[in-house]
Amino acid sequence: MGMPGPMQLLLILAIVIVIFGAKRLKNIGSDLGGAVKGFKTAVKDEAEESAAQLEDAKDTAENAVSRENDENKV
Repeated sequence: MGMPGPMQLLLILAIVIVIFGAKRLKNIGSDLGGAVKGFKTAVKDEAEESAAQLEDAKDTAENAVSRENDENKV
């Protein structure tokens, strides 16, 4: 059983429109689009936050090594 052809997809679309109605289907599409946009924004923000935390940890480690080297020179 493979992918449905164009006629089957049109039939499924017609049935969905009859069941839900065009206006409700539009609202569902808008809600789904907003949810996907929110998800993408959250993923992007999380990635940026993780990168910032990693950079802070790297700076902290470099400062600790630098201080240790300074103490060893004295």
